[in-house]
Amino acid sequence: MSNNVQNNMKLIRKPIGLWNSYKEKHPNSAQFLVFFMLSNGLTVLQLVLMPVFKSLFAQTSLVTTSFQVLQFGKNFDGSPYYVFDYAAGSLASGGGGGLAYFLAVQITLAIAQIINFFAQRSITFKSNSNIWKAAFWYVVAYIGITIGAAVAQGFYKAPIYNLFMNTWGMGSVGETTADVITMIINSAISFWVFFPIFKVIFKQESGKQSEGANLL
Repeated sequence: MSNNVQNNMKLIRKPIGLWNSYKEKHPNSAQFLVFFMLSNGLTVLQLVLMPVFKSLFAQTSLVTTSFQVLQFGKNFDGSPYYVFDYAAGSLASGGGGGLAYFLAVQITLAIAQIINFFAQRSITFKSNSNIWKAAFWYVVAYIGITIGAAVAQGFYKAPIYNLFMNTWGMGSVGETTADVITMIINSAISFWVFFPIFKVIFKQESGKQSEGANLL
């Protein structure tokens, strides 16, 4: 083995050794850091996928198809309040993006959360518990978080898009910026809610080999 290869191996082993030492001394902090890194990677994936799906659906009649469900009371102006409120029409024309916007968001989130489930289970929590039971509770949590995030979005979505597109007159650039901000807010909500949930559903059972035991 050449000196260069040996030096490179030493450079690789040193940070790995430091990380392993840190994990032994601070297991909970190390676990949270891994969760944080994976979550941020998935946030970047969502920021890439969301505009792609939105652009694809924008070419269809889904934009002019209203999607307003789960009405609870009324807004301050007397109009009906919907948990999922995507009125027909493009955002640029003053609409809510219609079914096109809803699908772009939800498909993006679904893809990210499927990847998140397997990555967090195997890498962060190294769980060896029943995967189907964990998946069931994950889906239940995902539905709950999706509804909660939709309720929150009812307060910030319209003001954010109006600020960037109309108040600041940024047009399509403002719409894209607002897309990014709303997706980051969605990701942040999921990040802080999912970690304690994962601690519960991703168990390590004694006597069984943990999946991903050699990862991170």
